[in-house]
Amino acid sequence: MEHNDTSLKKTARLAGLLYLVWIIMGMYGMLYVSPKIMVKGDVVATANNMLANEFLFRTSLITDLIGSAIWVFMALVFYRLLKQVNEHQAKLLVALVIVQIPVVFIAEAFSITSLMILKGEILKTFDLSQRQDIAMLFLKINDYGVMALEMFWGFWLFPLAILVYRSNFLPRFLGVWLVICGLAYLILSFTVLLLPQYNSTVFYLSIPAFLGELAFMLWLLIMGVKNTTVISEA
Repeated sequence: MEHNDTSLKKTARLAGLLYLVWIIMGMYGMLYVSPKIMVKGDVVATANNMLANEFLFRTSLITDLIGSAIWVFMALVFYRLLKQVNEHQAKLLVALVIVQIPVVFIAEAFSITSLMILKGEILKTFDLSQRQDIAMLFLKINDYGVMALEMFWGFWLFPLAILVYRSNFLPRFLGVWLVICGLAYLILSFTVLLLPQYNSTVFYLSIPAFLGELAFMLWLLIMGVKNTTVISEA
């Protein structure tokens, strides 16, 4: 029993560590790189920023790809941690993560293609303004791909939340918070696609819900799991 508790604690802290690295990877591109490059409504300024900060732009692509790989490993660690609670839900969690990875790689391909267009490596017969417009089109395709993925960012949290709530070694309030977080992602995704004018408002209203992932990560990393027997749910 003591050995099992120790193993669970190590697995929980590994999941928390991977979660932390994954969040940092995502925040790097969103909060650091994007503001330095993207200028809303100004194609020329955005294009010039991409060329002037090419290395920075490329690092965001790398961190996105590495982050996706870490996400898969993190899902597998969650499976190991929570399969004793309900193996079906644990498998569903992993599946909802894995199906997203090809879309991420395709989206990054659009991003690197936009840079190649701006540098004149392809579409050389097009003039500069045409290349800028096409490059921004590819970036927009990437953006809308990410917006669609937000729906799955919510979906994968539902089986995770159920497993956390049903376990007796993690706090139930974290399971409830993760459900709310998942719903917030779904609402944000649908808002972007159906009512884009309200996107910013919905995003800021959803921040307390999104903090559920941060709280869960910190709990795993700092507290781990309680010393108790795992309850298996059919």
